[in-house]
Amino acid sequence: MLLAYALAAHADDANDKRANRENRGNDPFLHISSAIAGCAAPLGPFETEQEWLDEAHYRIERGNSCWIAGRCRLSNSYDYDRDIAESVTRRLNSLNESMQWREKTSLWLTIQRRFIYLDGCVARDFDKTGFVSALGETADVEKVIDRTARRP
Repeated sequence: MLLAYALAAHADDANDKRANRENRGNDPFLHISSAIAGCAAPLGPFETEQEWLDEAHYRIERGNSCWIAGRCRLSNSYDYDRDIAESVTRRLNSLNESMQWREKTSLWLTIQRRFIYLDGCVARDFDKTGFVSALGETADVEKVIDRTARRP
């Protein structure tokens, strides 16, 4: 009975973390594979209204800084994200035969201001370094941030 209570409390906690969260910046969030069972979904770009308001100034500043520095052709680095999402989807389709990433991973991508955040789980024998490198070769991607965990 105690175990059932603990599991219910854990499920309620997970639901609370997702409650009232929205993708307020409309950032691309892609669930690209699900081969590893039990890999928890990340929160991704979903946030509460208060979190959105707390980050608004910094989001504007980060978005415009690359254009001000002369590193971007568009005036806001978030304006690249939809095109990057389309490009990375095409790249992923061509990578599966050589890397077998669909068969060895459970992954989500969040794309924000030319960064790709890679979350999820990968098999121990998966070439994570090569995969991250291949994602980074996508046009207009400034950086890939790997936040994955290795699972047997």
